[in-house]
Amino acid sequence: MTVPASTRVRPPTRIAIEGVRPEIDAGRFPIKRVTGDTVVVEADVFADGHDVLGCRLLYRREADTEWQTAAMTALGNDRWRGAFTVDALGRYRYTVEGWVDEFGTWRKALAARIGAGQDVRVELLIGAALVEAAAGRAAGADADRLRQWARALRDAAQTDKAGVALSEDLAALVDRYPDRAAGARYERELAVVVDRPKARFSTWYEVFPRNLSPEPGRHGTFRDCIAWLPYVAEMGFDVLYLPPIHPIGLTGRKGPNNAVQAGPDAVGSPWAIGAAEGGHTAVHPSLGTLDDFRALVEAARAAGLEIALDLAYQCSPDHPYVKGHPEWFRARPDGTIQNAENPPKKYQDIIPFDFDSADWRAMWEELKRVVEFWIGHGVKIFRVDNPHTKALAFWEWAITDLKAAHPDLILLSEAFTRPRVMYRLAKLGFTQSYTYFTWRNTREDLTAYFQELTGTDVAEYFRPNLWPNTPDILHEYLQTGGRPAFAVRGVLAATLGASYGVFGPAFELAENVPREPGSEEYLHSDKYEVRPRSLDQPGSLRPLVTRLNRIRRENPALQSNERLRFHATDNPLFLCYSKATADGANAILTVVNLDPVNRQSGWVTLDLAALGLHADEPYEVRDLLDGARFTWTGARNYVELSPARMPAHVLRLERRPPPAGAPA
Repeated sequence: MTVPASTRVRPPTRIAIEGVRPEIDAGRFPIKRVTGDTVVVEADVFADGHDVLGCRLLYRREADTEWQTAAMTALGNDRWRGAFTVDALGRYRYTVEGWVDEFGTWRKALAARIGAGQDVRVELLIGAALVEAAAGRAAGADADRLRQWARALRDAAQTDKAGVALSEDLAALVDRYPDRAAGARYERELAVVVDRPKARFSTWYEVFPRNLSPEPGRHGTFRDCIAWLPYVAEMGFDVLYLPPIHPIGLTGRKGPNNAVQAGPDAVGSPWAIGAAEGGHTAVHPSLGTLDDFRALVEAARAAGLEIALDLAYQCSPDHPYVKGHPEWFRARPDGTIQNAENPPKKYQDIIPFDFDSADWRAMWEELKRVVEFWIGHGVKIFRVDNPHTKALAFWEWAITDLKAAHPDLILLSEAFTRPRVMYRLAKLGFTQSYTYFTWRNTREDLTAYFQELTGTDVAEYFRPNLWPNTPDILHEYLQTGGRPAFAVRGVLAATLGASYGVFGPAFELAENVPREPGSEEYLHSDKYEVRPRSLDQPGSLRPLVTRLNRIRRENPALQSNERLRFHATDNPLFLCYSKATADGANAILTVVNLDPVNRQSGWVTLDLAALGLHADEPYEVRDLLDGARFTWTGARNYVELSPARMPAHVLRLERRPPPAGAPA
């Protein structure tokens, strides 16, 4: 088709940009990083023909209008790589530009012609015009220097025009002022959400504050919780997570062991939120007052801990919302309000919100206000109960809005659901997520699952938080394996994941009695009764937990999920894996006996390249759990682990110094 002369403009660009990574769902969702991270971006950038191309990475904070730039380096096969650092909380944008480098193309061809002994007088004039054009895009001293170069290329008296033309100084100066007019920019601006470092590396301890009274028979308080802070802090945790702290409804209240009929002394489940005393912005009167809660937040901060609150969007039938806003709940044909159900399970003490309510806008605003209320009381971390049973659109709207105002907010998604739903919630903005770790107990299952979490695009947006136990989940492995099983799962959680948590003190006391055979619920669950414990019980795992948390703090390799590598073992009951920092200065190798009953032995075969080791290089490994040291050589080494003593090695690689006089 002929284009009328009056409308002719530059032809469509010759540049193609594709295969940009990282990019989630064609740019629909952001990737995630923490402050100080380097974002590495790759893209395929190419054009027809054999011209030399230029490529750069554009990035900016979302609120800024001006782009910053970083050069991209050619990797071969039309692949390019660049990087930028994110140093502030919030959102960044990035994209890629490519263009034909006319000067670089000319320079490459000129070198070939000179090498072939051809006459290049005309080519030098072409080059002079290209340098002159670059001078027009430059200013000041650079423009003057470029014009001098152009005159030198045209000067008949210049005897070394080839040397002038191929000068590296000239090439570097022209590269500062490329002609991008006929270039192309990637069709999408991609996003990065930048969180604080605790979003990546955190260590959680969950406890019911009502269990913390030192006096038998008395309901624990926030003040009792303050007295508990040293216990938690000394074990090395940095997040103290409290189940719901709100008034508990009377209607449908559950008794011990989830009994439908509750006696007069039943305290009920904290997740049955709301009573005459208030709802989601009130505290249970037996715990204390809002002033007491603020005192707890401040005391925790002084102890190096942050308080995380449970955010459970559901109500007791006695919640003020039910009377004040019945339109926010789903009515049954008989006029009653629908209780929460997961057939055949029924939750007689809980009713869910109807996210399709005709008054959904007002309800959504109120639910967001609940988070803002607690942020106003010093809370910036929330564990969100069952987010997969609430509208996905609600979460995207609420989290985006909340994070815009509070970019240091951390939201942990407790969604034990289908993988796609779990991942979608992470894409929508949840900072961290519970995982299927609890149900992955074999070498094959653990390896496959963590390769998915850390070795695919999932790692760009999904931050796993590993929990060996929760108030709801006591896995069969823990029920049958006793104390060694808790040690195994504790080591795995602390070293496989940069973030992990335990429900205590049930975890460190290795409580493993289920409500009944085949159940994953605890007998005498803390969810339904006040259960104070003596912490000085023989065999407590407190020393092991303390040691693991110290190891995590002292070894940067364990503070990220990057560079997790699994290594071969000839015993299927061994799991061997490593983590290392980008520079290799810190490398941790973990070997775990997955059999909590029997001593196991075998050979591990290490991927030496992943550890930065040579085949004939002796190296020392130090077990950070007990201080033992071993000298290993090569890939294949023998390991023996007894669960009765310690079911794992957590080894730090410490290269042996060369002998005196040996070459460095």
